[in-house]
Amino acid sequence: MRRSAAELAADLAAGETTSVELTQASLDRIAEVDGEVHAFLHVDADGALAQAAESDARRAAGDPASLLDGVPIAVKDVLTTKGLPTTCGSRILEGWVPPYDATVVTRLREAGLPILGKTNMDEFAMGSSTEHSAYGPTHNPWDLGRIPGGSGGGSAAAVASFQAPLALGTDTGGSIRQPGAVTGTVGVKPTYGGVSRYGLVALANSLDQVGPVTRTVLDAALLHEVIGGHDPRDSTSVDQPVGALVDAARQGADADLRGVRIGVVKELGGEGYQAGVQARFEESVELLVGAGAEVVEVSCPHFVHALATYYLILPAEASSNLAKFDAMRYGLRVLPEGIEAPSAEDVMRATREAGFGDEVKRRIILGTYALSSGYYDAYYGQAQKVRTLISRDFTAAFEQADVLVSPTAPTTAFKLGEKLDDPIAMYLNDLATIPANLSGVPGISVPSGLADEDGLPAGFQVLAPALADDRCYRVGAALEALLLDRWGGPLLDRAPALGGTA
Repeated sequence: MRRSAAELAADLAAGETTSVELTQASLDRIAEVDGEVHAFLHVDADGALAQAAESDARRAAGDPASLLDGVPIAVKDVLTTKGLPTTCGSRILEGWVPPYDATVVTRLREAGLPILGKTNMDEFAMGSSTEHSAYGPTHNPWDLGRIPGGSGGGSAAAVASFQAPLALGTDTGGSIRQPGAVTGTVGVKPTYGGVSRYGLVALANSLDQVGPVTRTVLDAALLHEVIGGHDPRDSTSVDQPVGALVDAARQGADADLRGVRIGVVKELGGEGYQAGVQARFEESVELLVGAGAEVVEVSCPHFVHALATYYLILPAEASSNLAKFDAMRYGLRVLPEGIEAPSAEDVMRATREAGFGDEVKRRIILGTYALSSGYYDAYYGQAQKVRTLISRDFTAAFEQADVLVSPTAPTTAFKLGEKLDDPIAMYLNDLATIPANLSGVPGISVPSGLADEDGLPAGFQVLAPALADDRCYRVGAALEALLLDRWGGPLLDRAPALGGTA
């Protein structure tokens, strides 16, 4: 279970193991540790083993469906899965079983990856800690009293605790990369439109993106190539090939970055960033310089407004998207007490009150206000203008550098409950990741080491121009190789909470 997906795929190709054995090993690990971690909301043991048996039959016939055929995977519970529950971490969808698969899930099935189950998440992907799940929080495998990041903390924790070699997440403002940083895993947000959003239960249509959650950069590239590519069912899908991501990751692993210009973003670091996180970032930059990269400082002055911009645009889109949960067609239905013949509005009000959690209600209220008559231009309209300025900052910065780098998150994982009563403090965790979502550029988070203050993982973020995802993989793989050499092995092997060597 501690081997990478690429290594497992090689074992399968060599006939040294079977998909049934790998899938059963994952299921055994889930049974062993998920009671403490709570990474999964639903485990489909029978379905996963049946898919694994089909994979073994294909390999026996010499006809594997893909390089990853037979390697098990976990899927964030915001992606529809035919025949399996999809709750989005909310009571309002408790028990709902979709009649269709998301495009990325279809591509997983076509590539032969057995789906272990659905992972926990902040309700409708609203949060930075996975504490806003209606089904209870997920725990960080490094310290079970701390958060695993959010909203996709379940996927990150499943990979970090060796319950699954691969997982899918979604990233609206950092919900793949930030959990990756605080759990010591690799998280990728592809270029907006590079991976289909069909079947992704939308939080904010202009921001959401599906991406890989893995333990190595190469594994992320392998998974990205499986799920990526044009989808005619998604009107925002980019009609261009995914690119040679695996080749870029393999090239980067040679740790030769001569000719690569790396821009350190002035506004994404320094004051407000934990000292240990900043120290690991600066050490990582030095390693990249040693590998031949040229480093320059770049300024993106409008990034300081990214958080405020995001928290106007996202709630506005979310309030519109969540209007469909009206108790009329599917999901939860609650009849109001004390009303003999309730109207549709009465039922809707009672259902949404009972079915939505506090954070979802907070963002619906914010978004509805920002879109309301008399305030649209002052809030939502202004936010969209600032969004354009942030995109222009990226354009100018990429004229000076091939990639931009920063810490992925300002701090390491905080304690469960520490920020639940302070939404603004919670929102600040996405400070460094939000600009990429606002502009649609790709990003990757790679573990950069352990912060001195608490011995918890920190993340190093690499951003590239739109459709240049391969640059993220090349630089990310180079840093990974340099750090593995320094550490003498994978960082996750040192996670103490679940049997690491500390």
